[in-house]
Amino acid sequence: MTFALRKKEILIDILVRLPAKSLVRFLCTCKSWSDLIGSSSFVGTHLHRNVTGHAQAYLLCLHHPNFECQRDDDDPYFKEELQWSLFSNVTFEESSKLSHPLGSTEHYVIYGSSNGLVCISDEIMNFDSPIHIWNPSVKKLRTTPISTSINIKFSHVALQFGFHSGVNDYRAVRMLRTNQNALAVEIYSLRTDSWTMIEAIPPWLKCTWQHHQGTFFNGVAYHIIEKGPTFSVISFDSGSEEFEEFIAPDAICSLWRLCIHVYKEQICLLFGYYSCEEEGMENIDLWVLQEKRWKQLCPFIYDPLDDFYQIIGISTDNKLIMARKDFSKGGVELQLGNYESKQVLETGIKLAIMRYGESEFLFAMTYVESLALLNN
Repeated sequence: MTFALRKKEILIDILVRLPAKSLVRFLCTCKSWSDLIGSSSFVGTHLHRNVTGHAQAYLLCLHHPNFECQRDDDDPYFKEELQWSLFSNVTFEESSKLSHPLGSTEHYVIYGSSNGLVCISDEIMNFDSPIHIWNPSVKKLRTTPISTSINIKFSHVALQFGFHSGVNDYRAVRMLRTNQNALAVEIYSLRTDSWTMIEAIPPWLKCTWQHHQGTFFNGVAYHIIEKGPTFSVISFDSGSEEFEEFIAPDAICSLWRLCIHVYKEQICLLFGYYSCEEEGMENIDLWVLQEKRWKQLCPFIYDPLDDFYQIIGISTDNKLIMARKDFSKGGVELQLGNYESKQVLETGIKLAIMRYGESEFLFAMTYVESLALLNN
Protein backbone atom coordinates (compact mmCIF):
# COMPACT_ATOMS: atom_id res chain seq x y z
CA MET A 1 0.00 0.00 0.00
CA THR A 2 2.83 2.36 0.93
CA PHE A 3 4.65 1.54 -2.31
CA ALA A 4 1.52 2.23 -4.36
CA LEU A 5 1.07 5.64 -2.71
CA ARG A 6 4.73 6.49 -3.27
CA LYS A 7 4.43 5.47 -6.94
CA LYS A 8 1.43 7.77 -7.35
CA GLU A 9 3.32 10.66 -5.71
CA ILE A 10 6.22 10.17 -8.13
CA LEU A 11 3.83 10.12 -11.09
CA ILE A 12 2.16 13.34 -9.92
CA ASP A 13 5.56 14.98 -9.40
CA ILE A 14 6.44 14.17 -13.02
CA LEU A 15 3.12 15.10 -14.63
CA VAL A 16 2.70 18.38 -12.76
CA ARG A 17 5.83 19.72 -14.48
CA LEU A 18 4.40 19.23 -17.97
CA PRO A 19 2.58 21.84 -20.09
CA ALA A 20 -1.19 21.68 -20.35
CA LYS A 21 -1.07 20.61 -23.99
CA SER A 22 0.84 17.43 -23.09
CA LEU A 23 -1.45 16.66 -20.17
CA VAL A 24 -4.51 16.93 -22.41
CA ARG A 25 -2.99 14.30 -24.72
CA PHE A 26 -2.30 12.03 -21.73
CA LEU A 27 -6.03 11.97 -20.90
CA CYS A 28 -6.34 9.26 -23.54
CA THR A 29 -3.55 7.11 -22.09
CA CYS A 30 -5.72 5.20 -19.61
CA LYS A 31 -8.62 5.77 -17.22
CA SER A 32 -6.41 6.12 -14.14
CA TRP A 33 -4.33 8.87 -15.78
CA SER A 34 -7.47 10.59 -17.05
CA ASP A 35 -9.01 10.54 -13.56
CA LEU A 36 -5.78 11.80 -12.01
CA ILE A 37 -5.15 14.67 -14.46
CA GLY A 38 -8.79 15.73 -14.41
CA SER A 39 -9.08 15.72 -10.62
CA SER A 40 -9.50 19.06 -8.84
CA SER A 41 -6.50 18.34 -6.61
CA PHE A 42 -4.17 17.79 -9.59
CA VAL A 43 -5.53 20.84 -11.43
CA GLY A 44 -4.85 22.92 -8.31
CA THR A 45 -1.35 21.47 -7.80
CA HIS A 46 -0.44 22.09 -11.44
CA LEU A 47 -1.68 25.68 -11.27
CA HIS A 48 0.07 26.38 -7.94
CA ARG A 49 3.41 25.21 -9.35
CA ASN A 50 3.02 27.35 -12.46
CA VAL A 51 2.02 30.47 -10.50
CA THR A 52 4.57 30.27 -7.67
CA GLY A 53 7.44 29.03 -9.82
CA HIS A 54 6.55 31.16 -12.87
CA ALA A 55 6.52 27.92 -14.88
CA GLN A 56 4.62 27.66 -18.17
CA ALA A 57 4.33 31.46 -18.16
CA TYR A 58 3.96 33.50 -21.35
CA LEU A 59 3.47 37.02 -22.61
CA LEU A 60 0.05 37.31 -24.18
CA CYS A 61 0.17 40.11 -26.74
CA LEU A 62 -1.81 41.73 -29.51
CA HIS A 63 0.76 42.18 -32.25
CA HIS A 64 1.40 42.49 -35.97
CA PRO A 65 2.00 39.10 -37.62
CA ASN A 66 3.68 41.01 -40.44
CA PHE A 67 5.20 44.23 -39.16
CA GLU A 68 6.30 45.42 -42.62
CA CYS A 69 2.64 45.56 -43.75
CA GLN A 70 1.22 46.93 -40.53
CA ARG A 71 -0.47 50.06 -41.88
CA ASP A 72 -1.14 52.11 -44.98
CA ASP A 73 -2.65 55.51 -44.15
CA ASP A 74 -2.98 56.34 -47.86
CA ASP A 75 -5.24 53.37 -48.57
CA PRO A 76 -8.80 53.90 -47.20
CA TYR A 77 -9.63 50.22 -47.77
CA PHE A 78 -6.54 48.87 -46.01
CA LYS A 79 -7.47 46.57 -43.12
CA GLU A 80 -4.84 46.30 -40.42
CA GLU A 81 -3.89 42.72 -39.58
CA LEU A 82 -3.84 41.98 -35.85
CA GLN A 83 -3.02 38.75 -34.02
CA TRP A 84 -3.19 37.53 -30.41
CA SER A 85 -0.26 35.22 -29.63
CA LEU A 86 1.62 33.67 -26.73
CA PHE A 87 5.34 34.45 -26.52
CA SER A 88 7.93 32.70 -24.38
CA ASN A 89 8.57 34.57 -21.14
CA VAL A 90 12.28 33.70 -21.48
CA THR A 91 13.27 33.73 -25.16
CA PHE A 92 10.33 35.94 -26.34
CA GLU A 93 9.85 33.64 -29.33
CA GLU A 94 6.28 33.15 -30.53
CA SER A 95 4.86 29.99 -28.96
CA SER A 96 1.37 29.82 -30.45
CA LYS A 97 -1.23 31.92 -32.24
CA LEU A 98 -4.69 32.23 -30.71
CA SER A 99 -7.62 32.20 -33.08
CA HIS A 100 -11.16 32.99 -31.96
CA PRO A 101 -12.44 29.91 -30.08
CA LEU A 102 -15.79 30.02 -31.93
CA GLY A 103 -14.10 30.27 -35.32
CA SER A 104 -15.27 33.83 -35.87
CA THR A 105 -13.28 36.05 -38.21
CA GLU A 106 -14.18 39.11 -36.11
CA HIS A 107 -11.46 40.51 -33.93
CA TYR A 108 -11.77 40.21 -30.17
CA VAL A 109 -10.24 41.83 -27.09
CA ILE A 110 -9.02 40.11 -23.92
CA TYR A 111 -10.44 41.85 -20.84
CA GLY A 112 -8.56 39.86 -18.22
CA SER A 113 -6.24 36.90 -17.70
CA SER A 114 -6.22 34.80 -14.54
CA ASN A 115 -4.97 31.29 -13.77
CA GLY A 116 -4.99 30.17 -17.39
CA LEU A 117 -8.40 31.62 -18.22
CA VAL A 118 -9.00 34.70 -20.34
CA CYS A 119 -12.16 36.75 -20.70
CA ILE A 120 -12.87 37.85 -24.27
CA SER A 121 -15.53 39.97 -25.91
CA ASP A 122 -16.07 42.47 -28.71
CA GLU A 123 -13.55 45.19 -29.56
CA ILE A 124 -16.10 47.85 -28.61
CA MET A 125 -18.16 46.75 -25.63
CA ASN A 126 -21.93 47.18 -25.67
CA PHE A 127 -24.42 46.19 -22.99
CA ASP A 128 -25.34 43.12 -25.06
CA SER A 129 -21.84 42.06 -26.21
CA PRO A 130 -21.27 38.30 -25.82
CA ILE A 131 -18.73 37.40 -23.13
CA HIS A 132 -16.65 34.21 -23.21
CA ILE A 133 -14.41 32.63 -20.55
CA TRP A 134 -11.76 30.66 -22.44
CA ASN A 135 -8.80 28.43 -21.66
CA PRO A 136 -6.73 28.41 -24.87
CA SER A 137 -4.31 25.82 -23.41
CA VAL A 138 -6.95 23.10 -23.15
CA LYS A 139 -9.30 24.58 -25.78
CA LYS A 140 -12.28 24.84 -23.42
CA LEU A 141 -14.84 27.64 -23.51
CA ARG A 142 -17.70 28.90 -21.34
CA THR A 143 -20.06 31.48 -22.83
CA THR A 144 -21.81 33.52 -20.18
CA PRO A 145 -25.60 33.75 -20.31
CA ILE A 146 -27.17 36.97 -21.53
CA SER A 147 -28.17 39.12 -18.60
CA THR A 148 -31.92 39.52 -18.15
CA SER A 149 -31.48 42.32 -15.63
CA ILE A 150 -30.62 45.05 -18.10
CA ASN A 151 -33.50 46.59 -20.03
CA ILE A 152 -31.95 49.93 -20.94
CA LYS A 153 -29.06 50.79 -23.20
CA PHE A 154 -25.78 51.91 -21.68
CA SER A 155 -23.29 54.27 -23.27
CA HIS A 156 -20.22 52.99 -21.45
CA VAL A 157 -19.38 49.40 -20.47
CA ALA A 158 -16.28 48.36 -18.50
CA LEU A 159 -15.48 44.65 -18.15
CA GLN A 160 -12.94 43.01 -15.84
CA PHE A 161 -12.21 39.41 -14.95
CA GLY A 162 -10.19 37.42 -12.45
CA PHE A 163 -10.13 34.93 -9.60
CA HIS A 164 -11.49 35.65 -6.12
CA SER A 165 -9.61 33.46 -3.62
CA GLY A 166 -11.99 34.41 -0.81
CA VAL A 167 -14.93 32.71 -2.50
CA ASN A 168 -12.86 30.29 -4.62
CA ASP A 169 -14.53 31.40 -7.82
CA TYR A 170 -13.77 33.21 -11.06
CA ARG A 171 -15.69 36.46 -11.40
CA ALA A 172 -16.40 38.93 -14.19
CA VAL A 173 -17.52 42.44 -13.25
CA ARG A 174 -19.40 44.71 -15.65
CA MET A 175 -19.80 48.38 -14.83
CA LEU A 176 -22.36 50.11 -17.05
CA ARG A 177 -23.30 53.78 -17.27
CA THR A 178 -25.86 55.79 -19.23
CA ASN A 179 -25.50 59.30 -20.61
CA GLN A 180 -27.57 60.46 -17.61
CA ASN A 181 -24.94 58.95 -15.22
CA ALA A 182 -27.15 56.07 -14.11
CA LEU A 183 -24.85 53.29 -12.91
CA ALA A 184 -25.34 49.53 -12.90
CA VAL A 185 -22.89 46.85 -11.75
CA GLU A 186 -23.18 43.16 -12.53
CA ILE A 187 -21.18 40.16 -11.31
CA TYR A 188 -20.78 36.91 -13.23
CA SER A 189 -19.92 33.76 -11.26
CA LEU A 190 -18.22 30.95 -13.18
CA ARG A 191 -19.27 28.46 -10.50
CA THR A 192 -22.98 29.20 -10.80
CA ASP A 193 -22.82 30.37 -14.44
CA SER A 194 -25.08 33.32 -13.65
CA TRP A 195 -25.15 37.12 -13.40
CA THR A 196 -26.16 39.09 -10.32
CA MET A 197 -27.20 42.75 -10.43
CA ILE A 198 -25.89 44.90 -7.57
CA GLU A 199 -28.72 46.98 -6.17
CA ALA A 200 -26.90 49.06 -3.51
CA ILE A 201 -24.87 51.80 -5.25
CA PRO A 202 -23.24 54.23 -2.77
CA PRO A 203 -24.36 57.89 -2.93
CA TRP A 204 -20.86 59.13 -3.77
CA LEU A 205 -21.05 57.25 -7.09
CA LYS A 206 -24.41 58.75 -8.01
CA CYS A 207 -22.87 61.84 -9.57
CA THR A 208 -21.16 63.01 -12.73
CA TRP A 209 -17.82 61.27 -13.20
CA GLN A 210 -15.71 59.79 -15.96
CA HIS A 211 -14.34 56.28 -15.97
CA HIS A 212 -10.78 55.61 -17.07
CA GLN A 213 -8.38 52.68 -16.81
CA GLY A 214 -8.99 49.77 -14.44
CA THR A 215 -7.47 46.54 -13.16
CA PHE A 216 -8.61 43.43 -11.27
CA PHE A 217 -6.90 41.84 -8.27
CA ASN A 218 -8.08 38.99 -6.04
CA GLY A 219 -11.72 39.41 -6.91
CA VAL A 220 -11.76 43.20 -6.61
CA ALA A 221 -12.27 45.51 -9.58
CA TYR A 222 -10.40 48.84 -9.42
CA HIS A 223 -11.11 51.84 -11.65
CA ILE A 224 -9.54 55.27 -11.99
CA ILE A 225 -12.33 57.84 -12.09
CA GLU A 226 -12.37 61.60 -12.54
CA LYS A 227 -14.84 63.67 -10.54
CA GLY A 228 -14.40 67.31 -11.49
CA PRO A 229 -10.81 68.36 -10.69
CA THR A 230 -10.03 65.32 -8.52
CA PHE A 231 -8.97 61.76 -9.30
CA SER A 232 -9.92 58.69 -7.32
CA VAL A 233 -9.63 54.93 -7.44
CA ILE A 234 -12.88 53.14 -6.76
CA SER A 235 -12.90 49.47 -5.78
CA PHE A 236 -15.68 46.92 -5.94
CA ASP A 237 -15.30 43.56 -4.18
CA SER A 238 -17.13 40.93 -6.22
CA GLY A 239 -17.39 38.74 -3.11
CA SER A 240 -18.62 41.13 -0.41
CA GLU A 241 -20.23 43.44 -3.02
CA GLU A 242 -18.78 46.48 -1.24
CA PHE A 243 -17.54 49.72 -2.84
CA GLU A 244 -14.69 51.90 -1.56
CA GLU A 245 -13.09 55.12 -2.76
CA PHE A 246 -9.40 56.04 -2.47
CA ILE A 247 -8.51 59.64 -3.32
CA ALA A 248 -5.43 59.72 -5.57
CA PRO A 249 -2.22 61.38 -4.31
CA ASP A 250 -2.10 65.17 -4.74
CA ALA A 251 0.83 64.85 -7.15
CA ILE A 252 -1.44 63.16 -9.68
CA CYS A 253 -2.92 66.11 -11.51
CA SER A 254 -3.55 64.68 -14.96
CA LEU A 255 -4.69 61.50 -16.70
CA TRP A 256 -1.82 61.88 -19.12
CA ARG A 257 0.33 58.78 -18.62
CA LEU A 258 -1.53 57.64 -15.53
CA CYS A 259 -2.24 53.91 -15.17
CA ILE A 260 -3.19 51.38 -12.51
CA HIS A 261 -1.79 47.85 -12.21
CA VAL A 262 -0.76 45.29 -9.57
CA TYR A 263 2.83 45.34 -8.24
CA LYS A 264 3.94 42.75 -5.67
CA GLU A 265 0.31 41.94 -4.86
CA GLN A 266 -0.53 45.58 -4.20
CA ILE A 267 -2.58 48.01 -6.24
CA CYS A 268 -0.14 50.42 -7.85
CA LEU A 269 -0.58 53.79 -9.55
CA LEU A 270 2.09 54.75 -12.07
CA PHE A 271 2.39 58.34 -13.21
CA GLY A 272 4.90 60.62 -14.85
CA TYR A 273 7.40 59.97 -17.61
CA TYR A 274 9.01 63.32 -16.84
CA SER A 275 12.62 64.53 -16.77
CA CYS A 276 14.55 63.93 -13.57
CA GLU A 277 17.78 65.25 -12.07
CA GLU A 278 19.91 62.74 -13.96
CA GLU A 279 20.66 64.29 -17.33
CA GLY A 280 18.81 62.66 -20.22
CA MET A 281 16.82 60.33 -17.94
CA GLU A 282 13.10 60.24 -17.11
CA ASN A 283 11.04 59.26 -14.06
CA ILE A 284 7.96 57.14 -13.52
CA ASP A 285 6.44 57.69 -10.07
CA LEU A 286 4.86 54.74 -8.26
CA TRP A 287 2.35 54.63 -5.40
CA VAL A 288 1.09 51.39 -3.81
CA LEU A 289 -2.09 51.03 -1.77
CA GLN A 290 -1.19 49.82 1.73
CA GLU A 291 -3.77 49.64 4.52
CA LYS A 292 -6.07 51.90 2.47
CA ARG A 293 -3.39 54.60 2.12
CA TRP A 294 -1.10 55.48 -0.77
CA LYS A 295 2.61 54.95 -0.15
CA GLN A 296 5.07 56.43 -2.64
CA LEU A 297 7.90 54.19 -3.79
CA CYS A 298 11.20 55.22 -5.31
CA PRO A 299 10.67 56.30 -8.93
CA PHE A 300 11.61 54.10 -11.85
CA ILE A 301 14.36 55.94 -13.77
CA TYR A 302 15.10 55.03 -17.37
CA ASP A 303 16.73 56.37 -20.53
CA PRO A 304 13.99 57.38 -23.03
CA LEU A 305 16.36 57.36 -26.03
CA ASP A 306 14.24 60.14 -27.59
CA ASP A 307 11.31 57.73 -27.88
CA PHE A 308 7.85 57.61 -26.32
CA TYR A 309 7.32 55.08 -23.51
CA GLN A 310 4.12 53.79 -21.94
CA ILE A 311 3.48 51.31 -19.13
CA ILE A 312 0.78 48.86 -20.23
CA GLY A 313 1.03 46.27 -17.46
CA ILE A 314 3.04 44.54 -14.78
CA SER A 315 3.94 40.85 -15.16
CA THR A 316 3.41 38.20 -12.49
CA ASP A 317 7.15 38.34 -11.72
CA ASN A 318 6.80 42.12 -11.19
CA LYS A 319 8.42 43.35 -14.38
CA LEU A 320 7.07 46.58 -15.87
CA ILE A 321 5.54 45.77 -19.26
CA MET A 322 6.56 48.79 -21.33
CA ALA A 323 5.71 49.90 -24.85
CA ARG A 324 8.35 51.89 -26.72
CA LYS A 325 7.12 53.88 -29.68
CA ASP A 326 10.02 54.38 -32.08
CA PHE A 327 9.27 57.50 -34.11
CA SER A 328 12.20 56.93 -36.49
CA LYS A 329 11.27 53.35 -37.45
CA GLY A 330 7.57 53.39 -36.67
CA GLY A 331 5.73 50.76 -34.69
CA VAL A 332 5.74 49.87 -31.01
CA GLU A 333 8.23 47.53 -29.36
CA LEU A 334 7.49 45.60 -26.17
CA GLN A 335 10.11 45.94 -23.42
CA LEU A 336 10.34 44.73 -19.82
CA GLY A 337 11.55 47.04 -17.07
CA ASN A 338 13.13 45.63 -13.91
CA TYR A 339 12.14 48.02 -11.13
CA GLU A 340 14.82 46.74 -8.74
CA SER A 341 17.79 46.92 -11.12
CA LYS A 342 16.40 49.78 -13.27
CA GLN A 343 17.30 47.77 -16.37
CA VAL A 344 15.11 47.63 -19.49
CA LEU A 345 15.07 44.44 -21.56
CA GLU A 346 14.16 44.40 -25.24
CA THR A 347 11.88 41.55 -26.36
CA GLY A 348 11.70 42.17 -30.11
CA ILE A 349 7.91 41.81 -30.01
CA LYS A 350 6.10 44.34 -32.22
CA LEU A 351 2.83 45.36 -30.62
CA ALA A 352 -0.25 46.40 -32.57
CA ILE A 353 -1.99 49.69 -31.91
CA MET A 354 -5.76 49.45 -31.66
CA ARG A 355 -7.41 52.78 -32.51
CA TYR A 356 -10.85 54.08 -31.58
CA GLY A 357 -11.17 57.64 -32.86
CA GLU A 358 -8.34 59.59 -31.26
CA SER A 359 -7.70 56.93 -28.58
CA GLU A 360 -4.99 54.29 -28.95
CA PHE A 361 -4.74 51.03 -27.00
CA LEU A 362 -1.96 48.48 -26.56
CA PHE A 363 -2.38 45.01 -25.08
CA ALA A 364 0.25 42.82 -23.39
CA MET A 365 -0.17 40.75 -20.24
CA THR A 366 1.12 37.65 -18.49
CA TYR A 367 -0.56 34.32 -19.18
CA VAL A 368 0.07 31.28 -16.96
CA GLU A 369 -1.07 27.87 -18.18
CA SER A 370 -3.61 25.85 -16.22
CA LEU A 371 -6.10 23.04 -16.63
CA ALA A 372 -9.05 25.17 -15.54
CA LEU A 373 -12.31 24.28 -17.35
CA LEU A 374 -10.78 20.94 -18.36
CA ASN A 375 -13.86 19.13 -17.05
CA ASN A 376 -16.02 22.25 -17.47
